[in-house]
Amino acid sequence: MVRRRAAASAAVSAVPLPGIDIVSDLKLFTQLIEDVNREFGLTPEQVDKLQPRFRLIAYQAAVSVGGALVGRLVTRELLLKVVKKSGTKLLAKQATRFVPLAGQAASAAIGFFAFRQIGYQHVEACARVAHELLAAKE
Repeated sequence: MVRRRAAASAAVSAVPLPGIDIVSDLKLFTQLIEDVNREFGLTPEQVDKLQPRFRLIAYQAAVSVGGALVGRLVTRELLLKVVKKSGTKLLAKQATRFVPLAGQAASAAIGFFAFRQIGYQHVEACARVAHELLAAKE
């Protein structure tokens, strides 16, 4: 799921229209976060249905692993905060767009790897939270 969305992000990055890749990345990343949370049972709705003890464990585990997007509603502000952590890569991606063809390819490659890295970090955070919840239920 992460690689497929990262590839879609890279494809849009190769299009030589300034700004379209940022809008696309935000939309694709929001969808990815929501889908990964859903797969792990960590959407805000799913976490709210947990018993209070397990809900507390889920939130504590999310904080301890640095999963800012685990079990939370993905808002534009929250997403921008996460994307700012990858600011250098995104800046390099935008800078490469001004070099014809090679710049577009480099921009697509940087976008793919940055998107994939952020996506994998979120999957790992969700996996750790889910593991903590399973351990607490035993």
